[in-house]
Amino acid sequence: MEENTKIVKTEEVKIPETIGKLIDAGVHIGRNKSIGHPKMKPYVFTTRQDIQIINIEKTEEKLKEAAEFLKDAVAKGGVILFVSVSMPAKNVVKKTAEELKMPYVFDRWLGGTLTNFGIISKRINYFLKQEDKKAKGEFSKYTKKEQLDLNEELKNLERKIGGIKTLKKLPDVIFLVDSCEHDIVVKEAKKVGVPVVALSSTHTDPTLVDYPIPANDRSKKSIEFIMDFLKSEILKGLKKSESVKVASENKK
Repeated sequence: MEENTKIVKTEEVKIPETIGKLIDAGVHIGRNKSIGHPKMKPYVFTTRQDIQIINIEKTEEKLKEAAEFLKDAVAKGGVILFVSVSMPAKNVVKKTAEELKMPYVFDRWLGGTLTNFGIISKRINYFLKQEDKKAKGEFSKYTKKEQLDLNEELKNLERKIGGIKTLKKLPDVIFLVDSCEHDIVVKEAKKVGVPVVALSSTHTDPTLVDYPIPANDRSKKSIEFIMDFLKSEILKGLKKSESVKVASENKK
């Protein structure tokens, strides 16, 4: 009997590294089924306790696709404008943008930022001039009341457009979290022809943006994982861009 007994060894199922990390970060947790968008169905794996579960393999696929696009964009000298005005995403997005030395909006989107960029540019130039005046000590020639007013104005300008003061032209790409909440941004981007990459949960219409990333947009851990992954790829693109600049200068 022992001679006829066959020992069957089952191989341990291995989850690809990126997929395993996505699951650990809770990226697969979507929104309530009642608010799920029908066009997100291709990215939904199942529903549990009325919560839609995102197909993590689709997330990995779209995340890598978006990362490649962003990397190529900055490698060609492109600028990414990061946008998120709600918690918990806003602070994570702001931190990522600052680390990449890219512009960002995290307080409130000013209508016309893209479609009326000429007007926004004038405000940015005024802000930069006022900052320069303060740095040079030129505010000291005014009365205390006038200085207080000028400093208060600077604070307001910093809050409204401080994150985009480096923008010299329209951004080459918009990155945002939750296209539903930032529908005005998506509409403006479409009007001026700027592609949009968006972290999109199950309540959004993925067809409204160019590169949707199906993922949990309410968990800080999920957002941080996505942003860290994208940042690492964008840094590769920035490094390539810098190498091209150096090579070009050496030829002169």
